[in-house]
Amino acid sequence: MNLFQNAKFFTTVNHLKDLPDTPAEIAFVGRSNAGKSSAINTLTNHTRLAYVSKTPGRTQHINFFELSDGNFMVDLPGYGYAQVPEAVRAHWVNLLGDYLQKRSQLIGLILIMDARHPLKELDLRMLDFFHATGRPVHILLSKADKLSKNEQIKTLSAVKKSLKSYAERQAVSVQLFSSLKKQGMDEVNAVVGEWFAVRNSGETNVEG
Repeated sequence: MNLFQNAKFFTTVNHLKDLPDTPAEIAFVGRSNAGKSSAINTLTNHTRLAYVSKTPGRTQHINFFELSDGNFMVDLPGYGYAQVPEAVRAHWVNLLGDYLQKRSQLIGLILIMDARHPLKELDLRMLDFFHATGRPVHILLSKADKLSKNEQIKTLSAVKKSLKSYAERQAVSVQLFSSLKKQGMDEVNAVVGEWFAVRNSGETNVEG
């Protein structure tokens, strides 16, 4: 089952006070040009649900999409791209940071990294930053089709090894992903489905 199938655009937010009331949501984040928009479009089977641009840093707002089960997915601004006005960059850094650490409906983070250039400094800083929430992170090593099968295996193994210290303090998982080849879609669905199931189970227990 594809949880992301039939996702529909819901709203765009530029200020925390405008965040919608949702039951639960997962967010996609990554360095600019890491393949985030392409991953979202592939998972949702929609060619332009998330805007794909050859100009990194195009997403400067928080975009909400409603899933068919009533939960939400969120497309966050790409980080690490400085060629925008300083005032704009500062605003979206603050918006991103406040959302990640203060949003109670956020149950997990999908972190996109280019499989050819994983675990850059800003990616590690994102892991450190999100650690305070105690919520899980699932890493997609995107553009895996750019690597040979042997390189894919080596890259995945190396990233898992590098993440050991992070995985000791928070739930961190990682997989290969290719938007072009539709590689890794079932794995993403399984991880996110489990996150939502745990959230719903928790709410049921509280109510019961």
